[in-house]
Amino acid sequence: MLPDLARAVRAQMRPQRCIVEGEALVFNPETEEFLPFQITARRRRKHGVEEMTGRYPLRLFLFDLMLLDDEDYTPRPLRERREALVAAVEPADDHARWGERPIEITRGEVVREVEALQRRFEECVSQGLEGVMAKRLDAAYHAGARNFNWVKLKRATRGALTDTVDAVIVGYLMGRGARARLGIGSVLMAVYDADRDEFATIAKVGSGLSEDEWRRLRALLEQARVPKRPARVVSRLVPDAWVQPLYVMEVAADEITRSPVHTAGMAAGGSGYALRFPRMVGWIREDRRPEDATTVAEIIEMYAQQRPRGQTS
Repeated sequence: MLPDLARAVRAQMRPQRCIVEGEALVFNPETEEFLPFQITARRRRKHGVEEMTGRYPLRLFLFDLMLLDDEDYTPRPLRERREALVAAVEPADDHARWGERPIEITRGEVVREVEALQRRFEECVSQGLEGVMAKRLDAAYHAGARNFNWVKLKRATRGALTDTVDAVIVGYLMGRGARARLGIGSVLMAVYDADRDEFATIAKVGSGLSEDEWRRLRALLEQARVPKRPARVVSRLVPDAWVQPLYVMEVAADEITRSPVHTAGMAAGGSGYALRFPRMVGWIREDRRPEDATTVAEIIEMYAQQRPRGQTS
């Protein structure tokens, strides 16, 4: 089912024999987005395998090592296992990582404070992931049992966003692959902060439009392009191109999450709000001025009113 990962293992794993643990996710290299698990599940098939390989490329994230050249690593502490895992994988260069070398080591961060763990958790959730796995650095590997050496931190509920958001385009990214040929891969979008008369970012959106619509949008944004961040735009992210906040588009998403990256609703030193799995709905809203976009106050209210999945009104 996964010939691309089989090829990658042969190309990137340095040992002759090893047992590693990881998880594969579909990743869109053109928009640099993780896609929902339902998309990843489409790779489980017996027919049309190569076609699906090109359509839904997988990225394999490794996070542990149990056997290395016939040596049992499970009794060793996590710190040593991770060092050996990093040494066992041939890293992908910037060009090859998007196709021929899709294996990566998961990002690891040693934290000593609750605040640092919370920031990392929110960052993962805002990227579309479920949360983080917190592990003791001195713990051995115990198959089938996490106990308190491994603790999975996930959101308590998964909110269902029932309404769409009108957001303003404030920048765009060139993208990769076919999107690079279009000159645009995704757009940075913001909502309106009425109290400050500013536009604060809430999502990077790269899906929902046809190729023709992306071309049309790229032409419009090129006319609105400016050399530096507009004064009324508040953003921690830096796109490939800034544009004046002129165009409003309707965006659907799975839910609103807290984010240390996006600035909508962000207090000093705190977290903002972001859209999880955002996608465009329709074309530019000519009936909306930028100041008519969804406001930060409305986003905060929508976040509080999200309905847990499976619950009906």
